[in-house]
Amino acid sequence: MLLASLSALLLALLIDRWLGEPPVRWHPVVWMGHYLGWAGRQLQRQARPDGADYRSFWLGGLAWLGGAAMVIAAALAIDQVAMTMPLVLAAMLLGLALKPLLAWRMLRTEVQAVEQALQQSLPAGRERLSWLVSRDVSALSEAGVRESAIESLAENLNDSVVAPLFWFVLLGLPGAALYRFANTADAMWGYRGVYRSQRWEWAGKWAARIDDVLSWLPARLTAGLLLLMAGWRGLRLAGALRKEAGKTPSPNSGWPMAAMALVLGVTLRKPLVYGLNPDGREAKAVDTEHAVTYAEKTLLALMAVAVTAIIYVAYRGVA
Repeated sequence: MLLASLSALLLALLIDRWLGEPPVRWHPVVWMGHYLGWAGRQLQRQARPDGADYRSFWLGGLAWLGGAAMVIAAALAIDQVAMTMPLVLAAMLLGLALKPLLAWRMLRTEVQAVEQALQQSLPAGRERLSWLVSRDVSALSEAGVRESAIESLAENLNDSVVAPLFWFVLLGLPGAALYRFANTADAMWGYRGVYRSQRWEWAGKWAARIDDVLSWLPARLTAGLLLLMAGWRGLRLAGALRKEAGKTPSPNSGWPMAAMALVLGVTLRKPLVYGLNPDGREAKAVDTEHAVTYAEKTLLALMAVAVTAIIYVAYRGVA
């Protein structure tokens, strides 16, 4: 099964590179979103407009656990079927199931599309960026649009690539599937206070905290690999990483974003919230491509680590 997992990992990345995302109607992350959207509407009907809302807190937890149970059950069922198959077929099944849980090609394409739109006009760049981020982009300058795109690349390099692969290596397909569910739930429910006229501070606590826990190690791994890809210069920047990462409200997203700011030598800002690597220069068009290159190198380094880990576990199992 370890050899099948290794082959599935490589196959999933090849499918991502050659074919990209599956059709929406067959995409398991879209299915997760449909469930979370439905459950979220039920939770909002119960939400209190102000004050402590323990009812929403517990109902949100139950809704999260119900969705997680379905996701894990489906992944375990696929695992069980794969175990009955010959190696090649098992690897194909697991690879096809793993691919939708990671999205490097789509992330790279969307970030590059922001830069291409920005070359046409600032309004076009803002419009394209709005596809990628949830923040208000209407007042962003050219540099601000570019910084936001690079930030999104760094943050989602962890959320959409490194973390799913990390949990796949550790816990197989159920681990990767659970992480993607948790991350999707955090993206949809994990807001403080009021978001789009809905109060998520209590109903979304479970989603936010569990995603924080599951992303803790992968976020730091992503940051470490980004610095490593910059060679000796990156290693010299390691001392500044913790300080810069701590400037963001999130306990995790600041790590890959700060690492990316440091290796590029640019400042990445969210107005009125933080400025990462404030001594850096303003981001230029070339920095977007450099950021994509660093991210691709990080993915290759992660694959080397993952393959080594799987082979080591297989060897220890035989010895």
